[in-house]
Amino acid sequence: MLEKRDFYINGKWVAPAKPNDFAVIDPSTEEQCAVISLGDQADTDAAVAAASAAFDSWSQTPLEDRIALVEKLADVYDARKEEMAQAMSLEMGAPIDMSRNNQVGAGTWHMRGFLKALKDFSFEEDYTPTEKTLREPIGVCALITPWNWPMNQIVLKVVPAIAAGCTVVLKPSEVAPLSGHLFAEFMDEAGFPAGVFNLVNGDGAGVGTQLSSHPDVDMVSFTGSTRAGIAISKAAADTLKRVSLELGGKGANIIFEDADEKAVKRGAIHCFQNSGQSCNAPTRMLVHKSRYDAAVETAADVANNTRVAPASEEGRHIGPVVSEVQYNKIQGLIEKGMQEARLVAGGLGRPDGLNRGYYVKPTVFADVTNDMTIAREEIFGPVLSIIPFETEEEAIQIANDTPYGLTNYVQTQDTEKRRRVARRLRSGMVETNGQGFAMGSPFGGYKQSGNGREGGVFGIEEFLEVKAVSGWAAE
Repeated sequence: MLEKRDFYINGKWVAPAKPNDFAVIDPSTEEQCAVISLGDQADTDAAVAAASAAFDSWSQTPLEDRIALVEKLADVYDARKEEMAQAMSLEMGAPIDMSRNNQVGAGTWHMRGFLKALKDFSFEEDYTPTEKTLREPIGVCALITPWNWPMNQIVLKVVPAIAAGCTVVLKPSEVAPLSGHLFAEFMDEAGFPAGVFNLVNGDGAGVGTQLSSHPDVDMVSFTGSTRAGIAISKAAADTLKRVSLELGGKGANIIFEDADEKAVKRGAIHCFQNSGQSCNAPTRMLVHKSRYDAAVETAADVANNTRVAPASEEGRHIGPVVSEVQYNKIQGLIEKGMQEARLVAGGLGRPDGLNRGYYVKPTVFADVTNDMTIAREEIFGPVLSIIPFETEEEAIQIANDTPYGLTNYVQTQDTEKRRRVARRLRSGMVETNGQGFAMGSPFGGYKQSGNGREGGVFGIEEFLEVKAVSGWAAE
């Protein structure tokens, strides 16, 4: 069993101020695979103090030197990517091939995107011949990350923050902390100055709240549930710090009558990817009535042919969900769906042959209406709800009738319709016809899906303040 109790503070691995062991569970087996310690106020204070002490020097470090260290980090990350893949597969249940390609690859992708954006990023601009506009690092940043895409979210926060000149305290999810611990090793090996990057493990009620309310923290960047995002915002309010949130989603995937023949299959596969544990998953499939029956059949076929297996096995399957808490929540919502709608694939319990581990059957509900629980709540499991519609206007109304607004999807061969509908969907992202987003594209949502943007130039700007300086040059 792995023992990872230490925190990374001020350039050193240090023991927690007060032992508070927490078991890390392998979701494929339900067995303990590691132990960490949850931090206390003294640990949080020490990490914030280290970041505060390092800020002045780091914020004045030339940009080219900061970029050089990020490039070194990228090299270390690449050299040790197999370790990272194994850590994420063990802690949160991503199948090892998916962990190598997608989970690890997300970190590589975003690091490259930030390095590309930094090459041309303007930290100073002439507003008038005598006035200068400066973009300066906001200060000490608390970065609170989730368990579902560990490296995606850690890289999306740590790299732009430190590249902008901020210093940081990272609190990864206590449910999946091994990847964060390994990332701290990468930062140390890359040679960042002491105090620039710090890591303290803890839960939301403890270290999460302590960071959010800390008077010496200038900004909190959080990815996770909407419920937790609200709690963080309230905790941060007394100190008026900036809060950047990337929260939940309930994406609508609109399948028009002229959608390509693979649209339904593509949407169902996307919904089940990562065992449904993605905030941008297209979990509501809105299908034109002319294609509805065929779509239900296709989606059910995808679910029935999606293999579920342990994360340690190679191959193109989905693994378990992350924890017993998540498993029980998903089972409860599937049970609710069986009372509300028509079950056409999957259902309650584990898939056949899997008697231990947090495995969920890929599940499809048909004849769903948008007022049902399964259409309103973010299930965060491999569960798809199919809703029929008749007109473009009705589809837009259904898609927008949600508290969330992260990612919506549009499938049609009519270019004008695709653009018209995309403009009217109330979400931070609209993916059309299966076309993925470019490197550095802004990731974030509307409404209760949050208020921040991550990735590329947009992600760097999140960690900057804007300063106007008059009389920069003589008149």
